[in-house]
Amino acid sequence: MTSGPEQAGPSRPRNPPRTTSRIQDITEEKPPFGSRFLTEDADVWSQNAWDHVPPPEDQGEVIANALAKQHIAPVPEEERQKYNEKPARHWDNFYKMNAGNFFRNRKWLHHEFPELLQSAEPDAGPVAIAELGCGAGNAVFPLLAANKNPQLSLYAYDYASHAVKVVQSNPLYLEPPVGTIKSAVWDLSSDSLPPDLAPNSIDIVTLVFVLSALHPREWSQAIVNIHRILKPGGLVLFRDYGRYDLTQLRFKGGRLLEDNFYIRGDKTRVYFFELDELALLFTGSLAPTAVKNAPSEVKVEEEESSSVRNTFP
Repeated sequence: MTSGPEQAGPSRPRNPPRTTSRIQDITEEKPPFGSRFLTEDADVWSQNAWDHVPPPEDQGEVIANALAKQHIAPVPEEERQKYNEKPARHWDNFYKMNAGNFFRNRKWLHHEFPELLQSAEPDAGPVAIAELGCGAGNAVFPLLAANKNPQLSLYAYDYASHAVKVVQSNPLYLEPPVGTIKSAVWDLSSDSLPPDLAPNSIDIVTLVFVLSALHPREWSQAIVNIHRILKPGGLVLFRDYGRYDLTQLRFKGGRLLEDNFYIRGDKTRVYFFELDELALLFTGSLAPTAVKNAPSEVKVEEEESSSVRNTFP
């Protein structure tokens, strides 16, 4: 039995897109994240990301259909263990193939997390920053290049040994212009801290697209380690994949390891988070209602003349 139009309930009105920001100047040539409002469709390619864009009306149906197809053909049970046994090996292979050429330098971090550039000011005083899951150093090297603080100490860790070799061979690492930098192999989910890092010694931890590469059972130990290395009142600057990101919905059959956890073609893993999940991990409490009601950021990339949506918690 199908319902006719007269039986359908009232449609929920869509919120109009925001066009103003109380804290940022949206007229800047490169407005910071949080104040990029798409008001003219013709401007869609003028920025690489837009904020507070309402999702399409059929978004719920698109998500449900994509997840249903993935669950029909998950990774076979007997194959899952091999993907989770030595994940660092797969990242090692990734960096052997790509060196430092795959990811662009993350200069956008300085816009999204102004605390980083503030730490690099000449009069900032002693500051220690640790980039966990540093990869090829795409976050730490832009900061080192911009640094004017002689008392800034940078640390870069990754569990892929080849990634650390890429960092250590960078000219900025070999001869830092101002401040110091040290890189070493370290598994964030291990039971020990890096030998050169004392507990409560780090002011800022950057954790950018890193937690998603760990198995969910490894998260709690990773958070314990972050807490151990941070000074009281220290900061964690976090960014990772959000639930139902377009990247998640694009996965085909044979990629689903567990709910919201996937294996890529290069054998590296990726998880897609929900806000309450992260809030419970870091604080032990659910995310505040005001945070959950805030619209997600939408990243726009040009691909086959279509809009690509990426959500970040």
